[in-house]
Amino acid sequence: MSEKVIGRPVARMDARAKVTGEALYPADFGRPDMLHAKLLFSGRPHARITAIDVSTAEAMPGVVAILTAKDVPYNAYGLQTPDQPVLCGPGSTQPGADVVRWLGDQVALVVAETPRDAARARDAIHVTYDDLPIVTDPFQAIDSGAPQLHPDRRPSESHPELCIDGNRISHHQVRKGDLALGFASADVIVEADYQTPSQEHAYLQPEAGLATIDEEGRVAVIVGGQWAWEDQRQIALALGIPTDRVRVIYPAIGGAFGGREDMSVQIVLALAAMRLQRPVKLVWTREESILGHCKRHPMWVHCKWGATRDGRIVAAEVRAVADGGAYCYTSNKVMGNFSLTCTGQYDIPNVAVDVDSYYTNNPPAGAFRGFGAPQGIFVAEMQVNKLSDALGIDPVELRVRNLLRDDVPSVTGAPLPGGVSLVEVTKRCAEAAGWQHNGERWRRPERNAADATSPLRRGIGLATGFKNAGFSFGYRDNCWAKVELEGKSQIELATISIGSAEVGQGSHTAIMQMAAEALGIPLDRLQLVAADTATSPGSSGSVSASRMTFMAGNAIRGAAAAAFERWAAGERPATADYTYLAPPTTPVDLDAGQGSPNFAYGYVSEAVEVEVDTETGQLQVLRAVCVDDVGRAVNPQSIEGQIEGAIAQALGWATCESFIVKDGHVLTEHLSTYLIPTISDVALRVESIIVEHRDPNGPWGVRGVGEMPFLPLAPALAAALHDATGVWFDRLPLTPERVLWGLQDRTAESE
Repeated sequence: MSEKVIGRPVARMDARAKVTGEALYPADFGRPDMLHAKLLFSGRPHARITAIDVSTAEAMPGVVAILTAKDVPYNAYGLQTPDQPVLCGPGSTQPGADVVRWLGDQVALVVAETPRDAARARDAIHVTYDDLPIVTDPFQAIDSGAPQLHPDRRPSESHPELCIDGNRISHHQVRKGDLALGFASADVIVEADYQTPSQEHAYLQPEAGLATIDEEGRVAVIVGGQWAWEDQRQIALALGIPTDRVRVIYPAIGGAFGGREDMSVQIVLALAAMRLQRPVKLVWTREESILGHCKRHPMWVHCKWGATRDGRIVAAEVRAVADGGAYCYTSNKVMGNFSLTCTGQYDIPNVAVDVDSYYTNNPPAGAFRGFGAPQGIFVAEMQVNKLSDALGIDPVELRVRNLLRDDVPSVTGAPLPGGVSLVEVTKRCAEAAGWQHNGERWRRPERNAADATSPLRRGIGLATGFKNAGFSFGYRDNCWAKVELEGKSQIELATISIGSAEVGQGSHTAIMQMAAEALGIPLDRLQLVAADTATSPGSSGSVSASRMTFMAGNAIRGAAAAAFERWAAGERPATADYTYLAPPTTPVDLDAGQGSPNFAYGYVSEAVEVEVDTETGQLQVLRAVCVDDVGRAVNPQSIEGQIEGAIAQALGWATCESFIVKDGHVLTEHLSTYLIPTISDVALRVESIIVEHRDPNGPWGVRGVGEMPFLPLAPALAAALHDATGVWFDRLPLTPERVLWGLQDRTAESE
């Protein structure tokens, strides 16, 4: 047996290739006789296409084909519901496919001998639009007289939370106890309105891909994604061919952050390759990526919470509206997660939550790191910090009194599974950040007296969060893996086949560590075959994001055990596959507002120390302390990288990323106008503290980590800013202008 490999800081298996430039991303692939494609976006937020004239474009040099809606066999797709045309325009049998609902709707695909030829021809296509009334405000979309974006929708048996009344995409509600009695017993009530912004994924590499016909006659698509089998299913459906005639391959991917769960170029590439029987390549520009793909859901949230004088939170009411944009994407699932997290990780006896998402003519909103939990944790932790201020109770003390423990029912009635470490991660974070505990009460760190002549003020804030590790809500999370053992007297080579995508988080390295642990062999005797529906034919289900290690690890553990048993019985080679099924979950009942929606959670607490210039509104995060219960740390080095990356991305959402849409048109379509954090904007110091309370269902106790560190950053930062200035900021991002305006308003009120 080899030495233990789980828990060791193993170098990432893709590190050398990535830093030397040897790693191939989707845009790096080519084939002999390859064609190039360009997409024509609508550029209109809402219009009916009455005609598409491609005659001039077709006659231009190098043009091979121009595909429009009439060329798509089944012109609809969508991860949750098929409400989006592959190509918009006349000639499709699909109802509503002639309507564009967002400026990024795809109208025509030009295929030519060179990218330049394709771009010139694209610009020569003449489209006749009849503009339709637009709705860009979800509160306007509520009205019965608002323009209806999807009048042909039908009920979904698999997703009852999807609504068919007007522009409403989905509805979720949670009910617990008696809200009126809860507020009647409260000594302090805090009521506030919050607004959280959209956010651009800003992938390292924009959307790109290559489609070809492989040696088996299948349409093979090399692309960046997260669910290869879901991509395969949707491509096959749109092309009207069997699923096994589509092959999806994921090479190195320049980040995903949830946004690559929804498709971008996959179907049109496959369509072109199938029609032309030649390889076709398509690469988006950065501007096309910003315009043409989904974003984080912007939300408007009203909260009313009550607590008793001794610090017991007794009632919480949350009403939220989200802008889902032109198509559903994963709005229903994201809002489900929000509905669970918007009252936080607290034992609150009386709760009412109502969450709605709406169609608008804005860019679609979809999956993004945290999947609804960043917005939920922001409003919940803001409310707790405000209650702390109103009650005169330290924010750590108030949390410790109310945090969920083992066997205590959560907001949906079911206890959080797998051991609840919320109190521990909160206490450890507080201690690391300088809080003191005198045996009875917690006390905030003492601050140095401010220099009256200096505009600089410092403050510290803390927040806690939790996040589920599965898609769940009644979906049976699953993952397939295969292990093949070769050798004579000992295992000389183990081949691990699994469908999970490596999207930059180091998951494949963790997978190899778990395989080595399960088989008791060194890492150098393993090889990985992954993210190709042809070579890893078993479905990885919904395996991505923070559930990757949990699900893939369990699948590998099962396959390794079965293969090893056959090896011990004398089989050479010994091969076994295994499909792991996560513990069952249930949706939250739409009437009762109760259920058991998840099988595993991760827990996190963060403290932020900030310095603010009161003359400019400029913020600088001096220090961030992050305590994560990951269950079991497979690779501590990778976990620290995930923590630091999540904090940087969360700082962008909280402080500088302002995605601006006006009348359905994006005004921040460049990285020069949509500002993401640079090295000068991130926290000067990040302290990562890993806690390990093993989940009983996780492989070797794993929970997951990739999304958790994102969640508490924004409310901890807002609390630190309040500590420094005395002002609460309820709207993100906290740009210098917004901070300065808030400080000026406070000054004006006091005069």
